[in-house]
Amino acid sequence: MDRTTQLTARRPGTRIRAGVDVYDPPGSTHRAAAEVLAANWTGRSTVPSRTLYPHQWSWDSAFIAIGLRHLSPLRAQTELETLLAARWGDGRIPHIVFNPSVPLDAYFPSPDFWRSSTAGRAAGAPRTTETSGIVQPPVHALAAWLVHLADPELSRARGFLARVYPGLAAWHRYLLDRRDLGGAGLASVVHPWEQGMDNSPAWDAPLARITPAPARSFRRADLDHGAAEDRPTDLDYGRYVRLAADYRDAGYRDRPGGGSRAGVGGGGGDRPGRESGAGAGEFAVEDPAFNALLIASEHALARIAKELGASGTARHARAERLTAALVERLWDPAEGMFLCRDVTTGALLPERGVSGLIPLLLPGLPRDIAAALVRTMHGPYFGLGDTTLLVPSYDLTGEAFDPHRYWRGPAWFNTNWMLERGLRLHGEPGRADALRTALLETAAASGFAEYVDPYTGEACGAAGFGWTAALTLDLLHQDDHGHPPTRERHHGRERHQTRHHDTNEAKFGMSDQGGDRG
Repeated sequence: MDRTTQLTARRPGTRIRAGVDVYDPPGSTHRAAAEVLAANWTGRSTVPSRTLYPHQWSWDSAFIAIGLRHLSPLRAQTELETLLAARWGDGRIPHIVFNPSVPLDAYFPSPDFWRSSTAGRAAGAPRTTETSGIVQPPVHALAAWLVHLADPELSRARGFLARVYPGLAAWHRYLLDRRDLGGAGLASVVHPWEQGMDNSPAWDAPLARITPAPARSFRRADLDHGAAEDRPTDLDYGRYVRLAADYRDAGYRDRPGGGSRAGVGGGGGDRPGRESGAGAGEFAVEDPAFNALLIASEHALARIAKELGASGTARHARAERLTAALVERLWDPAEGMFLCRDVTTGALLPERGVSGLIPLLLPGLPRDIAAALVRTMHGPYFGLGDTTLLVPSYDLTGEAFDPHRYWRGPAWFNTNWMLERGLRLHGEPGRADALRTALLETAAASGFAEYVDPYTGEACGAAGFGWTAALTLDLLHQDDHGHPPTRERHHGRERHQTRHHDTNEAKFGMSDQGGDRG
């Protein structure tokens, strides 16, 4: 019996915290979070929401695996293996893997819109599994490393890292080569859904160039489960549909392969970027959060390579070069945060979104930049610890701010989870502890909501949301110093021991763990 089954069957009055059975009143946060993951489990993967999102989502599954590893390392491994089984031949991990047993009208865009097995044939889409054709942020290698650390003995016995490493390496090659549309080494997104923060005001200017699909050409299944005032407008949704349809009709083609001026891509030689007329369609944006997660996962891939007997030096070095490119391209010292860059025009986009704070999770970030991000997070734009419970998704002072509308102001648990780690990593344990407490209290009080009002914690979106429950579990499994437990198995019994490091890099899977720093 794995830990998920044990917890949901456990007698009232006990729970597991930091890996140790302790007394807790019935209905504990830990038990409730475990029950959400059990209810959303399909047998091979976990849906974000049984109603609103009934398929497997890419970065959702990565975050879910990070939390699920505390209940069942085997299920956490299976979660990632299932996702990677749908990887395309060109290396991309699609943002949705469709469950064929779910009716087509349960979610839009549905498999018959994406037509991956036919429209994506030239890009190597799976023939027997229907997926979307776009991607989501690359947190997967980081998740795989953390899942391995949860039970290294089981991971090695199953050959988990050896199985997932080739697919993860191909995924990174795809992003560093095919998606380097600006020519400076950073990956670009070609659709707002790829960045994960779908409805951010940062996309308003690039999206304004897009002619929307007619409203009569699609039906929004999301409005069956969410209030219209909380969701993207019909105009924005029409533009999303148009972008996706154009990408599909072009065979999901990205730019031809080549090198990178910054020397961090897959090939060699200089080439013009999108700003000089090369590359993708009308929407191409370099996003700080997307690239920060790519860098964090590149560090994790280095450690996976070391675990498998190879050198991680080149990957660590690439991650450092990518960090330098991120600072050069997207850091705005006047704003005290990172901004998105519109690759089509070459201009930085002035909207202040939570994406611009996420690079705080990087260990190689310059100290002055990390300090500025902490000030910005707690300043008037985001108000953490002053006017807001959690970091909102968008600037409180911005004209487009709305505390309930999707990614235009509400607080999300995955972004705050990343910021909690970033605060701890960069020497702010008190602020990290305060954010951790707020996350746990808000998650429990909201019924593990998809997102919440940043001022009040009022639940918005879907209830019983997968990554909210999973990341709650991850926070609950920290010790009093913010360190995660490491698990060692002896004769089928689990012994938990906490590793203490001079830094908190272990929380990201970025500590040295016997590997090299590059």
